Amino acid sequence: MAAATWITRVAKRTTFFRPRETKKLLQLGAMPDARREFRLYSTVSEKVPKHEFQEKPRFPGAANAHYTEKMDFVNPDDGQIIPVYRVMDLNGKVLNESHDPKLKKETVQDMYKKMILFNTMERILYEAQRQGRISFYMTNYGEEGTHFGSAAALLPEDVIFAQYREAGVLMSRGFTIDEYMSQCFSNRNDNRKGRQMPVHYGSKDLNFVTISSPLATQMPQATGYAYAMKRAGTGNCVICYFGEGTASEGDAHAAFNFAATLEAPVVFFCRNNGYAISTPTDEQYRGDGIAGRGRGYGMMTIRVDGNDVFAVYNVTKAARDVAVNQERPILIEAMTYR
Repeated sequence: MAAATWITRVAKRTTFFRPRETKKLLQLGAMPDARREFRLYSTVSEKVPKHEFQEKPRFPGAANAHYTEKMDFVNPDDGQIIPVYRVMDLNGKVLNESHDPKLKKETVQDMYKKMILFNTMERILYEAQRQGRISFYMTNYGEEGTHFGSAAALLPEDVIFAQYREAGVLMSRGFTIDEYMSQCFSNRNDNRKGRQMPVHYGSKDLNFVTISSPLATQMPQATGYAYAMKRAGTGNCVICYFGEGTASEGDAHAAFNFAATLEAPVVFFCRNNGYAISTPTDEQYRGDGIAGRGRGYGMMTIRVDGNDVFAVYNVTKAARDVAVNQERPILIEAMTYR
């Protein structure tokens, strides 16, 4: 094909506004105030130069780019830092009543009770590992809000791909203390029949895919499962939990890119506790956390206070709506401690 003919055909196919982006804005506009006011960061530029519509580049590899006469290298330190969304202040006071999820009193009490129960169970199992009674254990101290806030926003039919610091999500779905203990002690009541290491939970009945030891292997699997859901038209989504250390693995980048290009209904939920297992974030990356990567992969992104259970609930619920209704991935970065 002659070069001039190819360029002409590409120019005819290129549009300034993609229908998917227009649909996204319309659906966000229809959301309740508590979700519509979130700043969901996407790849659409807020500042469009006047000359964009006069001379727009036709490069297939950067369809939304525009021309400039200034030679400026993009400096990561000059970019806008993505803020941390919250509902409550440090004393537990709701700052904006329109963002209060208005959960039932019984629901909030159940979340609090399970957070305390889970924390107590963790202490017992951690001490059991230190005493040599079980071979392995990894705690979730300080991250309970990310577990129970996000789990409450999902439907039972939504499928969970987790790492080994999301055990509270499984408790939220009905996994019992006996089942936790049986798995960690590998006794005859273990639903995995002792074939997995401790804390490698799983439950087919609760749509919780069995945890794997290698970091990030669950991420491309989650993308593939979400794409299969999309093709099957189930009306559900996948949520994939991982830590900021896992985001340094190659599988994470593959999962993000496949999810974005295939428009898979998957919610990527990153717990950023600042240290991974033992490596601080200043030795892992230089950009704006994990949320800053969302733009690069064409995913809508939000950063949330992971210790604010209401904020986590709100963003997960909104993210699920986007994933299911628009059939596209979305990235949540929950800032927390461990």
